Amino acid sequence: MSPSVTTRRAALQRSLTTESVTSSSSNSVSVSPVDTPRQSPSSTSLSSLDSADDLDLKSGNGKLLDTYGNEFQIPDYTIKQIRDAIPAHCFERSGARGLAYVARDLMYLATTFYIFHNYVTPENIPSTPIRAGLWALYTVLQGLFGTGVWVLAHECGHQSFSPSKKLNDTVGWICHSALLVPYFSWKISHGKHHKATGHLERDMVFVPKTREQYASKVGYYAHELSELMEETPIVTAGTLIGQQLAGWLLYLTTNITGHNHHERQIEGRGKGKKNGWTGGVNHFSSSSPLYEAKDGKLVLLSDLGLAITFSVLFWIGRNYGFANLAVWYMIPYLWVNHWLVAITFLQHTDPSLPHYEPEAWTFTRGAAATIDREFGFIGRHLLHGIVETHVLHHFVSTIPFYNADEATEAIKPIMGNHYRSDVEGGSIGFLRSIWKSARWCQWIEPSEGARGEGKGVLFFRNRNGLGVPPQKMSPPVNLSSGKGPTRMTVGAESDNQS
Repeated sequence: MSPSVTTRRAALQRSLTTESVTSSSSNSVSVSPVDTPRQSPSSTSLSSLDSADDLDLKSGNGKLLDTYGNEFQIPDYTIKQIRDAIPAHCFERSGARGLAYVARDLMYLATTFYIFHNYVTPENIPSTPIRAGLWALYTVLQGLFGTGVWVLAHECGHQSFSPSKKLNDTVGWICHSALLVPYFSWKISHGKHHKATGHLERDMVFVPKTREQYASKVGYYAHELSELMEETPIVTAGTLIGQQLAGWLLYLTTNITGHNHHERQIEGRGKGKKNGWTGGVNHFSSSSPLYEAKDGKLVLLSDLGLAITFSVLFWIGRNYGFANLAVWYMIPYLWVNHWLVAITFLQHTDPSLPHYEPEAWTFTRGAAATIDREFGFIGRHLLHGIVETHVLHHFVSTIPFYNADEATEAIKPIMGNHYRSDVEGGSIGFLRSIWKSARWCQWIEPSEGARGEGKGVLFFRNRNGLGVPPQKMSPPVNLSSGKGPTRMTVGAESDNQS
C-alpha cells in the first residue's frame, strides 16, 4: 500500500448511510451498510491530504486511553474492505448442514434425559446425595445443550442458517419457542442491536452507564466518583448473581440494558414510555416502542409460540409432578439464561472496548467495538463458536458459524490492532472474565485528553483502582443551588463549536 493511500485513509472519517439508519426493523437481522467518507474536520481541502503530519486523526482527537491505559485510535477502514477480504465461499449457507446441527443438539438433549431418567434412580443409585449430585450435573449438561439450540435459532434469525427465509424462521420459531424465547420479537430488537452496536442512544444490548448515571445509581454526584472507596467484592458478587439469574428475563420484560430513548420511535409509540416494569417497553406487546405497526403479527406469533410451550410444560407438571418439571426443564432453562447473559455481557463489556456518542458513531466503528473470547470445547462445539467469532459476526452476520473461523482470520489484517480478543486461560479465562469485567467496567466517560471527535469516544472506568483512574472533576457551578450535577465535559468548550 502506498504512503499516499495510508495518509488519505488516516484523514478520513466514516459515516453510516442514511438507508441503514432509518430502517428500524426488517425481516432479517443481517446488516452490512457501506460507510461513506466525509471530510475530516482537521482539513479544509483535499490538497491538504498530502501532509500526513498535519492531518493525523490521532492528534486531532487528542489522546484516547482505554481502561488498560492503551492508546486508542478511531478505526478508519470501511465495511467494504471487510467484506472484500472474506473468501466468497464463507458466505455459502447449507440448510441440510444447519438441520444436521439441530438434530445433533436435540439428540444430546434426548439422550441425556433418557440416561438420567432411566438409570439415575433410587433402584440403581440408593444414595440420595450421590443421586442429587448427578441430577445437578444433568441440569448443567442440559443447560449447555439447550444453549446450543438457542444459538442455532440465533443463526436462523440472522438468516445464516440456510438460504431459505421460510426454513430459517420456521426452525428459529420452533427452537426459540421451546426455550421460552419470543422468536420474532427478539429477532427484530436484536436486529436493531446489530444496526447500532456501541451507539449510546440506539444500541439494544448492554448499553453501559455514563458517569452521571452511575453516580446517580450509587447516590453521589459525578464529580465525587474519583474519590469513592472501592466497591466491596460482595456487592460486585451480588450484582453478578442478580444479572446472571434474572438478566435475560428482565431484558425481555423491561428492556433492561437496552437504550432508553424511546421517544424517538418513528411512529410515535415511545412517547411517555421508559424501560422498567410499568414503562410499556417489552418483547411481548405489539404496542411496545421496540416495534412498528407492521411487526404486530410477528409479535403475536411469537407470543403464540410461548403459549404453546407453557401449555405443554403445564401438562407435564400436572401429569408427572412440578418438582420433576423443575429438574427436567426449569433449572436447565435458568442455566441457558445464565449462559446467554454471560456470553453477551462479555462480548460487549471489556476494558479495551470503546462506546460512542451519536456524533462519533459509525456502523464500522460500532461493529469493531466487540471482542472474541475462548471457551474451548464448550464454546466451539456445544455453543457453535458464538464466543470465539463474535467480531466477525457484527460485521457480516449472514456468514454461518461453521465458516466464521476462516472469515475471522481473513478480516484480521484489515482490522489490524482494532481486532480484539482475549483467549488467555481458555475456558477458565472466559469464566474469570465475568468477574474481571464487572470489577473493571462500571461506567464510561471520555478520556481526559480527548479533543474534537475524540470526546464522543468513551471508555470504561471504575472506582476500584483498576486501570486508568476516573477523571477528577470540579463540582458543577449550580451544585450550591441544590440542582443536580451538570453533564460531564472534557476539554475546552470551544472544541464543541463548529
